[in-house]
Amino acid sequence: MANAPALNGVFVPLTTPFIADGSLATTHLRANIAKYDRLPLSGYVVTGSTGEAVMLTREETLRVWAAAREAAAPGKVLIAGAGTDSTAETISRARAAAELGYTFALVKTPYYYKAMMTPAALEEHYRRVADASPIPILIYSVPVYTGITVEADLAVRLAGHPNIAGIKDSSGSPERAGAIVRQSPVGFRVVVGSAQFFAASLAAGVHGGILAAACVLPELCLELYDAHAKGKSTESVDVAQKALADPARTIVSEYGPPAVKYAMEKRGYYGGPPRSPLQPLSPAAAAEVDATLLGLFEVSSTP
Repeated sequence: MANAPALNGVFVPLTTPFIADGSLATTHLRANIAKYDRLPLSGYVVTGSTGEAVMLTREETLRVWAAAREAAAPGKVLIAGAGTDSTAETISRARAAAELGYTFALVKTPYYYKAMMTPAALEEHYRRVADASPIPILIYSVPVYTGITVEADLAVRLAGHPNIAGIKDSSGSPERAGAIVRQSPVGFRVVVGSAQFFAASLAAGVHGGILAAACVLPELCLELYDAHAKGKSTESVDVAQKALADPARTIVSEYGPPAVKYAMEKRGYYGGPPRSPLQPLSPAAAAEVDATLLGLFEVSSTP
């Protein structure tokens, strides 16, 4: 069983910066990372869902990985979003991430041939990738985008593989995440992707979060995690979760990467445009995000 003690705490799933013509802006990526590095974040996911990974070519993906690897402070855990619908291509990307010095490869469920992605097909995919990857892999269950959920029984079976270090469960179910924690070997790490249910997930035993809300409000995410980790009162945890719930719901769940990027601009990071066919926020949506952020700056100071 792969031992992954570093998968504790709060991780930022980095956005991928573009400029107006749609091309990559790795200089802005480096600047964002430099700001995040000032905080006690555990590490970064590069080219995940929040990073618009499906919008990138392989060559662009490698450029983003290289830039983030060079910019991140020593000691930060680096997780490469390496999953594709092809087992062979996923293996190739996991190997490329390993060559660049990444700690883990995050492997989302294949989903294009959804009806044929049975538990048996998914299990074979993950085992083949794990067998071939030079670095430990993390299962990535993100049904809001893929329409496929890695259920607890499949995750637990895969947890016994020596090169499968954990799972990022973005199903929004603290109960499912907790069941995986209880039934898996001790070294298997479970992190969640929903800031709306972060407190409940931590209470269920998960080890940390890869939270899109942390792109915008890393301080609040850290505050919630620290309150739980230090055994502070339930009231303290609840206060932190309440502060995080509305921005997580509005910015991340309702409007996605374009809103995350817009809100990042409000916090002093570079957001920039999403990549087409994603569209910038409408004026009404932008006003809603502004209203959601209003008042939080008393809790989270601008970087």
